[in-house]
Amino acid sequence: MVNMSLKLLMLLAIFAVSQTAFALTKVTASVDANPVISNESIVLTVVADDSVERDSLDTTPLLKDFILARTEVSSQTSMVNFKTSRTTRWQIVLIPRQTGNLIIPALTIDDHHSKAINVQVIEQDSANSTQQQDIFITTELSANDVYVQQLLALTIKLHIGVQLQRGSLTEPNLTNATIEQIGKDIESEGIVNGKRYRIIERTYAITPEQSGKFTLDTPMFSGDVMVQSKRRSGFLSFGETKPVNISGDKLTLNVRPIPDSYPIDATSSWLPSELLTLHQEWQPVSSQGKNEFKVGEPITRTITLTAAGLGKAQLPKITMNAPNGLKIYPDQAELHSNLTKERLISQKRQNFAIVASRAGEYILPKITIAWWNTVTNKYQQAVLPAQTITVRANADLPQPPITNNPATTNTLSNSVSNNPLINNTADPLLTQPIVIEKTSYLQWLFLALWVLTAFAWATHVFYLKRNNSLNTDNVKHQKINNHYLALMAACKQNNAEQALSLILPWLNNLSSHHDNIEISTLAAALTHINNEAFTCAINDVQQHLYGKKSVESSWVGEDLLKAIQQVNAAGFEENTTSKFTLNPN
Repeated sequence: MVNMSLKLLMLLAIFAVSQTAFALTKVTASVDANPVISNESIVLTVVADDSVERDSLDTTPLLKDFILARTEVSSQTSMVNFKTSRTTRWQIVLIPRQTGNLIIPALTIDDHHSKAINVQVIEQDSANSTQQQDIFITTELSANDVYVQQLLALTIKLHIGVQLQRGSLTEPNLTNATIEQIGKDIESEGIVNGKRYRIIERTYAITPEQSGKFTLDTPMFSGDVMVQSKRRSGFLSFGETKPVNISGDKLTLNVRPIPDSYPIDATSSWLPSELLTLHQEWQPVSSQGKNEFKVGEPITRTITLTAAGLGKAQLPKITMNAPNGLKIYPDQAELHSNLTKERLISQKRQNFAIVASRAGEYILPKITIAWWNTVTNKYQQAVLPAQTITVRANADLPQPPITNNPATTNTLSNSVSNNPLINNTADPLLTQPIVIEKTSYLQWLFLALWVLTAFAWATHVFYLKRNNSLNTDNVKHQKINNHYLALMAACKQNNAEQALSLILPWLNNLSSHHDNIEISTLAAALTHINNEAFTCAINDVQQHLYGKKSVESSWVGEDLLKAIQQVNAAGFEENTTSKFTLNPN
């Protein structure tokens, strides 16, 4: 027992002596490659033979000639034959700022200095560059001299010739500019100088917002690659990872201001583009190229704006004014972009539903969009000329009844006023009493004739007023319902949201000619309308808009169009089977 205690004390004493005797004595520095190719990183390893703080190493002197990509610090402690050794290791990834002979200065840790290292940095295409790069980046800019707000494309290609453990690519950077990636990364394989590479291509759309001369910082790759370890054990070899940082070349860019010759006013905006066009289409397609349509027929005018070198967000709003007698219902614009031969092509497609309430000829004003041609450096205008459309009467729609002929009314009035037995200005029955002084056959005969004439005249006036009232109701009922026409147009265009929003206004307008029942919900509409096809069509459009598969499926308005035509032709009929009344006591 005593011997065991003595041995334990001796071990503690030896461990204490080894701890007090150990101290920092040496600092070493080394690089993993020399010479190094420009834009390629090297790893600087600094080792201190003691356990020291992570911030004991000052890396500020390295910033003069190198970019510090990242730094990793690790510590290790080992004991062999009761002898303890500790080391602290810094791995610093450096990217040379320029080519030529660069110096990694001596680094200091607790008054201990490492030796300076001379590093030779050569161009990638230099004759002295015999080493093939494992990873490198190429950059290509669509233009170096552009106007403010003119879009340019930056194409980045990352070439990887080794096994990649992990990696990431930063975004490019340009002062006072909007940068957005176009599409997804494109991956392929290629051979460069006899070496096979995995190539990852990425494209950015850059829109400078300020004029001047700028430097574009291209993306930097940061990752870990697999390298062959120097350690070997029999037939086994070990793989290790190596940190790698690669940057692309910096690019200079000249951004011009808006030319003084460009007219800026309230109706035009600055649109620098290589090409800008306007195109239109009509539905239905008229025969012989004439824009002829019918009253109540849904007309669709599609205007497409195409621009080269502009982003989707830069495309201006397309507006169309309508003369009296036409109603315009614009749809939500469709935006598309596509990269073709390093040129971004953007399109805005706008549908306008046009509904004519009466026949005639209408002139749609011209549509003008001003833009700046960056190829010719001139101000231009894209113009759709004024369009004349002819709207014919529609035999399928009910025509308003012919109003009473004034000549007939005047003739009737004259005949009544000229009747010797009837005075339309002063009724003898009202102005003075009839006094029969002497009863005779002729007096009774004239009295009977007067009574019969007065009765016939009163009956004629009654029926005339009744017919005028019925004609007025028919005119109101047969008057074209603008909500109905707009609803038909929405169904023709397969616009589910617009069609559903027009159901209630159409039904309320239709019911105002009958029982004047106000319908405030779709459920009430289905209750009052006794039409199975109409109910199914409403359920279908609601399922499309609010169901789980609304995004994947497309809605076709043909069924709803047929249903509303049936209901509109039959008139508003209330579903009496769904109503009930309380029996009186």
